[in-house]
Amino acid sequence: MLRRILFFGAIAGVIAGAPMLVMTAISGGKTLYEGGVYLGYATMLVALSTVFVAIKRRRDVEGGGVIRFWPAVGLGLGISLVASLFYAAAWELTQAMSQVDFSTVYADNLLADLKAKGAPPEKIASTAAEMARWAELYKNPLIRIPMTMSEILPVGVLVTFVSAALLRNSRFLPARQAAA
Repeated sequence: MLRRILFFGAIAGVIAGAPMLVMTAISGGKTLYEGGVYLGYATMLVALSTVFVAIKRRRDVEGGGVIRFWPAVGLGLGISLVASLFYAAAWELTQAMSQVDFSTVYADNLLADLKAKGAPPEKIASTAAEMARWAELYKNPLIRIPMTMSEILPVGVLVTFVSAALLRNSRFLPARQAAA
């Protein structure tokens, strides 16, 4: 089971992390782009479809068409954790390649958006102070890496529970019988 977790988790992590690296290379070092969050979460869903595939494969090949809910959840959560580690590693590599201070760029964009929307000066000042504290925390990799993992891991948990619930029913997408 560990081998399956590592295999499918690595595939999911590469699928989820590769677009960050590619977009950074294409954009000449920019890590923020319009619509990036939507593309990122769509990519995560595609990547984490490996959870469904792994659970179904275990059910159909090793389980004789049957898998219980909690073993399926365990497999899916393991894959999701490995995928999130790969994703965080890709983000760290993206940050190193781009040499863009993400926290500063993010804070500047947020403050510019608040100003454009006509937020009161007190709100802008308090947000600027909060963002400065956040930027200081974000410099620490022991905080930054779990923050990055928290982007993809909840998606993996959701995909895991949905997949386990669907695939525990042996009549849902049953294994094909070999032609005689």
